[in-house]
Amino acid sequence: IIGFIALLCGLFLSFNLEMVFDKGLNQSEYHIAQNLMVLLTINLAISFPMSVFQNIISAHEEYIILKTIGMLKTVLAPLITLPLLLAGFRSTAMVLVTVVLSLLSDGVFFLFSRRKLNVQFQFSQFEKGIFKHLFTFTFFIALNMIVDQVNSNLGKFLLGRFKGTEVVAVYAVGFSLYQYYVMFSTAVSGVFTPRIHKIVNATKENMAEQKKELSELFIKVGRIQFLILALILTGFLFFGQSFIVLWAGNSYQSSYYVASTLMFSVSIAMIQNLGIEVQRALNKHQFRSVAYMLMAGINIVLTVKFCQKYGAVGAAIGTAISFIFINGLIMNIYYHKQCNIDIVLFWKNIFRMGRGLVIPVVAGLLMTHFFNAASAMTKLTAIPLYAGIYIISMWFFGMNQYEKGLLAKTIRRIVKNDKNNR
Repeated sequence: IIGFIALLCGLFLSFNLEMVFDKGLNQSEYHIAQNLMVLLTINLAISFPMSVFQNIISAHEEYIILKTIGMLKTVLAPLITLPLLLAGFRSTAMVLVTVVLSLLSDGVFFLFSRRKLNVQFQFSQFEKGIFKHLFTFTFFIALNMIVDQVNSNLGKFLLGRFKGTEVVAVYAVGFSLYQYYVMFSTAVSGVFTPRIHKIVNATKENMAEQKKELSELFIKVGRIQFLILALILTGFLFFGQSFIVLWAGNSYQSSYYVASTLMFSVSIAMIQNLGIEVQRALNKHQFRSVAYMLMAGINIVLTVKFCQKYGAVGAAIGTAISFIFINGLIMNIYYHKQCNIDIVLFWKNIFRMGRGLVIPVVAGLLMTHFFNAASAMTKLTAIPLYAGIYIISMWFFGMNQYEKGLLAKTIRRIVKNDKNNR
């Protein structure tokens, strides 16, 4: 039903784009945008019912199939899209590839659920009581997802309305890099969803034990996410501009500031995104939906003002301010007060880990200074050196024994595979 409603709404907007982009597109761009909207609307409508199967697989903790398909989509998309772009098919080809890959992955999840997990569906004897409970629970999750989309895509929409497609393209490049940054975080936290629900269900009668277990898991995962994301963020701040010049060209240098601003602003939410599932397990996720609606309001006001004056970078700044206010302040207070998570202890751990950033940051600044006149390719050769300095510094000044064990185990596995390949 939701998919059908989405189809109707999407098709209505597709054939009435003037309501959205009153002066940001010319006639030929309207025609292209209409085709893209129709394709994406069909993809969205199908994804609503098909998402059931991906969630069933997650509930059974079959993460290998989920992550494998996810990685294949990430790798295949550019490999297929690039030849099509070189052949002159442009944006329609990009969207068509996205739609086809999404449909194929949905098909794989459906077959895996039916044949491997032997999932059966019953459409008779409808249990109204369960539906009412589920509707109440999921309404705020759905609302939160909608607001997430507003907050994430508002910049592109407003730039398209006020500045035109060239500025949107600059913003889109930076936004794509920001999305990859977010993916690294969700890849780590997503596998802990069943464990969180088990902890909450097992400790309902013992709040002290629940707080202890939730805080330990929250801190453990948050530290690992910080280790990964701090390397990516600081590395991008030092070398990202050269990468963008090589990838997209000199005309997209502003994309570096868009990506940097968005990455920095979302970092708090990314190292704490385990808290989203904690809220759902405790049935306290309604507050986040309300808070994110407030974030959307702040985002709209600031982005309208800044994007007209500063273009793509201004749109990113408006979004960043709203992210930091809600995720950095409001949600941290809520986690501590209502979600049985010791946020003070969490930030003590993160600040202690921050000592390991001192040497890499100094090294990155020196590299940026001495490689300032070098070519973009020469600058990028410094990335492995920076990563090595970061790992060594974190090993001695940031990591605990558990994290050192994880890193050592990963290195031994890589070395072993390399020997076997030889």
